[in-house]
Amino acid sequence: MLTTVAMHWIWLMAAAATVIHCFAMAKWIPLPVVRTKYPLIIVGCGVLVIALGDGRELSSVEKLVLYSSTLIGLTVGLFPNRKLFTAWALEVKQGVRHARFEYPRGRVSFAVATTAAFIVLGVALTR
Repeated sequence: MLTTVAMHWIWLMAAAATVIHCFAMAKWIPLPVVRTKYPLIIVGCGVLVIALGDGRELSSVEKLVLYSSTLIGLTVGLFPNRKLFTAWALEVKQGVRHARFEYPRGRVSFAVATTAAFIVLGVALTR
């Protein structure tokens, strides 16, 4: 379905997914490194996937749709953890050191399942 859409709309969708994801992470994790370096890492990974990926299996449109759906799935999957991330970030700002942060297993499963579901949705939309 999305393979018939003009390419500029697909690029706009990828850009919107990147902005939404980076804005959400910067709001949930109020650390300067998340605001400055995280968007560069996400954009860099997306560029590498699209530019260096072998074009035999997936077209550029399919790669962009999968990139967008993965970021949105990850954002939705991490949504229940936003208060936990904020509390951890505030502790890091105050200098509190933890050997390990306790992360609820159910939330990990939810994040993985949601991201996987959005990837499957992205694949379905490109076929």
